[in-house]
Amino acid sequence: MSNSSSTPAAGVPAIMSVGRGLTCLVFAGFAWGTAGAAASLVFAVSDLGPLALSFWRCVGGLLLLLPVLAMRARRRRGTTAPAEPRRRRVLRILATGVGLTVFQSAYFAAVEATGLAVGTVVTLGAGPVLIAVGARLTMGERLGRGGILAVAGALAGLGVLVLGGEGAEVQPSGVALAVLSAAGYAAITLLTRWLGRDGGGGDSLSTTAWAFAIGSVGLLPMAIGEGLLPHTAEAARVLGLLVYVAAVPTALAYALYFAGAAVVRAATVSVIMLLEPVSAAVMAVTLLGERLTPATVAGTLLLLTAVAGLAAAEARGAAVRRRVPAAA
Repeated sequence: MSNSSSTPAAGVPAIMSVGRGLTCLVFAGFAWGTAGAAASLVFAVSDLGPLALSFWRCVGGLLLLLPVLAMRARRRRGTTAPAEPRRRRVLRILATGVGLTVFQSAYFAAVEATGLAVGTVVTLGAGPVLIAVGARLTMGERLGRGGILAVAGALAGLGVLVLGGEGAEVQPSGVALAVLSAAGYAAITLLTRWLGRDGGGGDSLSTTAWAFAIGSVGLLPMAIGEGLLPHTAEAARVLGLLVYVAAVPTALAYALYFAGAAVVRAATVSVIMLLEPVSAAVMAVTLLGERLTPATVAGTLLLLTAVAGLAAAEARGAAVRRRVPAAA
């Protein structure tokens, strides 16, 4: 991270602070959780499948981001910015797009094979472990005792939240698909953080747009096989839900996620993103009429406590890192 006293070049946005990065990640986590409730409503009134919904999510997010990118390009016309090396840019775009496609499609396949509870807890539970190991091996990041306790508390809360309801039959193939989904998510997080360590993580909006484009191409064959167009008597309602899914938990949330993940430690990102099942549980109770169980309350509190503790530790660590160069 650059020194806070440095001045960015004309037309080049300053590197986001850790505090703002944490805010972006928290919003993205909650927004992603609302996508599940919107998807449940779509499934209830139409025959659209999960892979087709994921395809339209990517296509819609891409279509919403293209005008924003075009307007921003016109505003920046005439300014100069350091060009990202071509090989690095291609690596970032392809890896992010492939990781996003694997993450979404493997997760939906895992849910289909072994159920929502098992598929979700394995995917989101394996993600922080894979990210922590990957960050240690590739970037030398250390969790410390407090970080380890926070991750453990978050995983415990997630387990209580997801497994506190009705049980589901565990299928080995579904568990394997969930681990594959977690690997896709971990790869995106680690790559974003690795490229962002020197301020070279690329522009978050263009990264998101390219990821959606690659995801759309990768998901198209599976979406066609499942049924690309929905059959429903409530076309307006389905269209409104699809627009919401494309706009808020997709175009906006992913842009904020990539921006925040570039400046926040990878392990911290993984825990904050566990806010997704918390917001999903709230939406399930308030919109879908599901019963609020003691397990739901306990899991939610554990998750929120772990996220708050790890976010506070991240902010303190960033403050210490800023003071050390100033003192030197």
